[in-house]
Amino acid sequence: MRAILALEDGRFFEGESFGATGTRVGEICFNTSMTGYQEVLTDPSYHGQIVAMTYPLIGNYGINSLDQESRSPHVRGFVIEELSKISSNWRSEMSLDEYLRQWDIPGVQGIDTRALTRHLRTRGAMKACLTTENMSPEEAAQRAIKGEGVIGMDYVKEVTAPNVYEWDPDDRLSKFWSVANGNATSSAKQPLPPVRSRIVAYDYGIKENILRRLRQNGFRVTVVPATTTAEETLALNPDGVFLSNGPGDPEALPYAHESIRGLIGKKPIFGICLGHQVLGFAFGGSTFKLKFGHRGGNQPVQDLRSGKVAITSQNHGFAVDPKSLPPEVEVTHVNLNDGTVEGMRHKELPIFSVQYHPEAAPGPHDASYFFSQFADLIEKQRP
Repeated sequence: MRAILALEDGRFFEGESFGATGTRVGEICFNTSMTGYQEVLTDPSYHGQIVAMTYPLIGNYGINSLDQESRSPHVRGFVIEELSKISSNWRSEMSLDEYLRQWDIPGVQGIDTRALTRHLRTRGAMKACLTTENMSPEEAAQRAIKGEGVIGMDYVKEVTAPNVYEWDPDDRLSKFWSVANGNATSSAKQPLPPVRSRIVAYDYGIKENILRRLRQNGFRVTVVPATTTAEETLALNPDGVFLSNGPGDPEALPYAHESIRGLIGKKPIFGICLGHQVLGFAFGGSTFKLKFGHRGGNQPVQDLRSGKVAITSQNHGFAVDPKSLPPEVEVTHVNLNDGTVEGMRHKELPIFSVQYHPEAAPGPHDASYFFSQFADLIEKQRP
């Protein structure tokens, strides 16, 4: 079946439909990861977006229930160059085509994703319409123009947990995994460490692998909805507060800014991705929209204090404006591609954040030390 991807500036691409049928509109973005398409599909940070993968062959290892970052996919549409006809992996439970059909998400293959990516890098991020219906490219472009994008959108309330809950109270989901006799099983050789600290994690669209990594670093985690107030969090008396990743425009979350502002100076805080941006607003700063964002597992980041460079996994379309930050907040990390802020810390209080994903699912593990750094920071704050 024919499918059309039309951008709001009139550029369009024709391809072959797979997954579900129908019409979807959202901001289109590209991801440069070579693997991990399932984690991309189920990352709540992509809520409201159509995602194009730059790697040409997608779907070759299928889909499995263990690698999901949330209970359902969040993308509005999926754009690839070639869909693998075979899902060749011993862990595969279904094909990518079957998975998208199951969740009613349209996909399109046969698109020149190189040309699409070059166009978005040149013209900037924009809205797009992906459709399998019988409409002209011009009509699809009009649908894109009239649809909603990301600027000014609060998608966090659509993905956050509805209630407070304890992550993995029986330590079953967070265990380290090993492969033995062709099966993925929990590893008895590497038991989970004892609980050192109890923290509250604000769920702006948190990935499950982040929660696993927190537990693997000695945290017992209570997850709270994004709308939880500072007073409600302090009533739980946590040893620290974690601010998660998430979708949408960070400026559209005044309730989140206010809550975190009320926690500054009262608890150690560690934020990543959207949590990093929310913390920037809580400090009194602001953000701006990137031309085409950072999405993939190959973003170079330099630690300005040590000079070391890490290759990081990222997924964001906004960045903190360094000129808006108060003097007591120091920029600690920058992106080597465009110089944007990738990390910051308070000079006097136990608060720090990074723009990228230390858990890297998928991606390199260069930045995984931030979880243990947060644990050590909390230990130093104990009476």
